[in-house]
Amino acid sequence: MADASDRRALSDPITLRIPQDILAEVEQIAKATERSRSWVIVRALKYYLMAEGNDILQILKGEEQVRNGEFVEAEDLFADLLGDARPDAA
Repeated sequence: MADASDRRALSDPITLRIPQDILAEVEQIAKATERSRSWVIVRALKYYLMAEGNDILQILKGEEQVRNGEFVEAEDLFADLLGDARPDAA
């Protein structure tokens, strides 16, 4: 029986070329788990997106925030955290 994640809307098919050794591992995992190669590859992509991919997205978000002026100077942050006023803020 398919779970909720299997019932998500699917994209149009894509073509992907991967090294033979990786494909062999994907096929072994698919066979051992009685899943399709697509299921194994999508699962691997999800883990990538949760880890390294998420780091990249967070960096892009931070860069956008800086471009939009949504940041605090480090000196101001430390002064606020330490309860001090900046000497040049007078």
